[in-house]
Amino acid sequence: MLQVAPQVTPIVFVVDDDISVRESLESLIRSEGWQPETFASAQEFLDRPQALVPGCLVLDISLPGLNGLELQERLSAAGTSMPIIFITGHRDVPMTVKAMKAGAVEFLTKPFSDDVLLRAIRAAIERSRVALSRDAEIQVLRDCYASLSPRERQVMALVVSGLLNKQVGGELGISEITVKAHRGKVMQKMKADSFAELVKMDARLRLGSAANPTARSA
Repeated sequence: MLQVAPQVTPIVFVVDDDISVRESLESLIRSEGWQPETFASAQEFLDRPQALVPGCLVLDISLPGLNGLELQERLSAAGTSMPIIFITGHRDVPMTVKAMKAGAVEFLTKPFSDDVLLRAIRAAIERSRVALSRDAEIQVLRDCYASLSPRERQVMALVVSGLLNKQVGGELGISEITVKAHRGKVMQKMKADSFAELVKMDARLRLGSAANPTARSA
């Protein structure tokens, strides 16, 4: 499996309209060897280009303009999987439940200890690292799949469904020898070492397509 390079410094984004909170968290984050980036509003954060490095978002739920929950919804709609740690001065149970159901990794009420926040950030960064590795691996599979000819994609679909070469030939109106040739090309282009691996690749591509329906168009 592809891995996100360990030497890449994780970025911890902080969105809070209180400058004293931003400065305090910036110092804490930097002391742990992570790269802090702070923003006074949700819009400032949205205006920043997406960073393809491990990281997380420490997000105040009460913000002027676009609030924390609304920012979370925007990021989710955009397909961004960045882990979010919510912070708030007033815990609201329905709000907490809504944030956690939407995928927040933690919901902390001020004042919280540095250790509690740092544990949450470490867990979020690891979650981000795993997600980026998974996304990179899926992209490699998509690139391999894109290199297949239309006929090779047809053969692959029928083969992984469990049909024998002879049955695939019958379905497509081609000879068994031609099916074998296409099947060999599929294995080569997909970089699959075995039929079982090809089946797993197909399953992963289908899962990826569920999140991005245009990713596996013929």
